[in-house]
Amino acid sequence: MLGSACSHSNKDDPVVTDDSQADVLAQYQAVTDELAAAEAAAGRPGGSVRLVAVSKTHPASRIRPLLERGHRLFGENRVQEAEEKWPALRSDFPDLELHLIGPLQTNKVREAVALFDVIETVDRPKLADALAREMERTGRSLRCLVQINTGAEPQKAGVLPEEADAFIEECRHRRRLAVEGLMCIPPQADDPMVHFRMLAAMAHRHGLPILSMGMSGDYPRAIAAGATHVRVGTAIFGHR
Repeated sequence: MLGSACSHSNKDDPVVTDDSQADVLAQYQAVTDELAAAEAAAGRPGGSVRLVAVSKTHPASRIRPLLERGHRLFGENRVQEAEEKWPALRSDFPDLELHLIGPLQTNKVREAVALFDVIETVDRPKLADALAREMERTGRSLRCLVQINTGAEPQKAGVLPEEADAFIEECRHRRRLAVEGLMCIPPQADDPMVHFRMLAAMAHRHGLPILSMGMSGDYPRAIAAGATHVRVGTAIFGHR
């Protein structure tokens, strides 16, 4: 199976050895084992948390082994990079689910709506308007998450907590976006549980079922706080 993954590589991909692919699979297994343990420790049923394998900066040849293993949920940060990798992968694995987890510029909305299944980073009125127009134009309704800047960091995207309630309601009712949840990236220097609990309380207020929070360094704690989706890249694919 690993050898067949190489035969499907894009011609521009770097050479990826079977050993490297085996490392990805071993690391993926370790993450899924830890995820299951975190669910059990939190008293949550197995399978209640979905793993978004963050494949940004990694070539299709490192992603294929996970697809062949049966994993179907992936996250990408940049529209242009995703356009180069995912159409060919989707043709072979049409049931995959692709999330945009990085900032989305309005001039890339058309491409994003065509390529992704979920936009996790709805963070401003101009973007929400552009997404609503493009979905109406194409008839393609993507699920959306609102990104909350829980730490109010000026360098980071996301709606400020004090503006989030009004923005969520506007997106759902005026723009009629299919907002199903919230996403956050806590400040590195803070205790992430403060931010995870803030996000969970906000989602509860609005009856939103999805909480995308937790990454390679803190996803077990996010699961304890109620995450439904965790975004893990480095722990699976390593550093690029």
